[in-house]
Amino acid sequence: MKYKSTRGSRDSKSAAQAVIQGISQDKGLFVPESIPSLPFVLEDMKGKTYREIAFAVIQSFFTDYTEAELQYCVNVAYDKKFEAAEIVPLVKAGDAYFLELYHGKTAAFKDMALSILPYLMTEAMKKEKEDKKIVILTATSGDTGKAALEGFADVPNTEIIVFYPNEGVSQVQERQMTTQEGENTHVFAIRGNFDDAQTGVKKIFNDNDFAEELAGSGCKLSSANSINIGRLVPQVAYYVYAYAKLLEKGEIRVGDTINIVVPTGNFGNILAAYYAKEMGLPVSKLICASNENRVLTDFINTGVYDVEREFYLTNSPSMDILISSNLERLLYHLSGDDGAEVRSLMESLEKNKKYQVNEKMKKGLSEFWASYANVEETNAAIGRMYAQNGYLMDTHTAVAYKVYEDYRKATGDRTATVIASTASAYKFADSVAASIGLPIEKDGFANVRALHEKTGVKIPAGLKGLETKKIRHKDVLAIEEMKEAVRNAL
Repeated sequence: MKYKSTRGSRDSKSAAQAVIQGISQDKGLFVPESIPSLPFVLEDMKGKTYREIAFAVIQSFFTDYTEAELQYCVNVAYDKKFEAAEIVPLVKAGDAYFLELYHGKTAAFKDMALSILPYLMTEAMKKEKEDKKIVILTATSGDTGKAALEGFADVPNTEIIVFYPNEGVSQVQERQMTTQEGENTHVFAIRGNFDDAQTGVKKIFNDNDFAEELAGSGCKLSSANSINIGRLVPQVAYYVYAYAKLLEKGEIRVGDTINIVVPTGNFGNILAAYYAKEMGLPVSKLICASNENRVLTDFINTGVYDVEREFYLTNSPSMDILISSNLERLLYHLSGDDGAEVRSLMESLEKNKKYQVNEKMKKGLSEFWASYANVEETNAAIGRMYAQNGYLMDTHTAVAYKVYEDYRKATGDRTATVIASTASAYKFADSVAASIGLPIEKDGFANVRALHEKTGVKIPAGLKGLETKKIRHKDVLAIEEMKEAVRNAL
């Protein structure tokens, strides 16, 4: 299996090469030349462990890794660092099935891929005889940063640099990053939003002179964002696992279709669900849930992507995004692998802040259904779910559930539906506590304690004692200082 750029260059890469490089030289994202078929007969998926499904799915995409190499990566990634024995519990609450992706070390779904990416990366470096130090450069809207820092901390021959929007993440998210240990970890807040951070990172990646400067000092840039195919592919596995669990529980029969709802910001998590569907997983509708930054909702419903709009800071900050990088991969697939067309659309986005897809691509968007929830609707969904079912959702999962309720009202569809539950409620304790009727404390960590006392829901181990940990990363930068920060960190 080779990997090529969404923007049409003829330079193809092996999986290992694509994982190391992160982003194509023509500024495009790496995509597989073809989507592989499911590695299982549906009937045979029942009873498979998460490790077994993850291994088989990843092996389908990353064919240049040996069986022993991939087995090692899977085994060390999905071990006792996950607090749930099954890695990803599937819990029924109300009229949906919540795929709890947050039982890893940082209490967010990013752990699912970022637990394995460092091992995929280091194995790739051995395969390619890469002698340069790999510098992981990442922008985060809250969760990717901590999960990447945790995954790469003190990994030999790597450095990791994370930029996050100052005052644009929750108190818990910020404290998770700023207290990160590891001699190779570097964290910077920037004066701007996530799109500013992401744009700044992409500019650094596309600065050839800077790349040469880094190469001269023995360093090579790569990414831990979902723009890296090594981040995206492991996420496909948990949707396959969800279907297997529904079969095992007798909730569906072999061949029955399911719907999947994903709270969506950078489009990587729902793109992984799209890949699972393209592999042959019986999925009817992919439901894209946005918060008030509803650029994806508008795009899916109209075919016009327009970022010239007001930007909102919400209580679901991982979705406070207007430029969704992974959408470029979907455009490529829907265009019939037309790199020139995708390159034209991306140039229009850069120059004109908008683009409109052609009829062929717009028709392909019919596989998706999209809506959004504002902050008030999000909070109401949390309160309603807890009052009626005793189930505690974080703010992002609540956005997804509210949009799912909208979908059912609009369509009458009663297909079994899996909702990607992307973070522990404790990461956004202020909003969640208020939503279930608790008084809001000024200190976010007091809200964590109050929420636990009220609900009895276990506090993730990675969040315990966080407020007393030493803050190690304190720098706040202007956007134009990002490249110099990378230079100084190295």
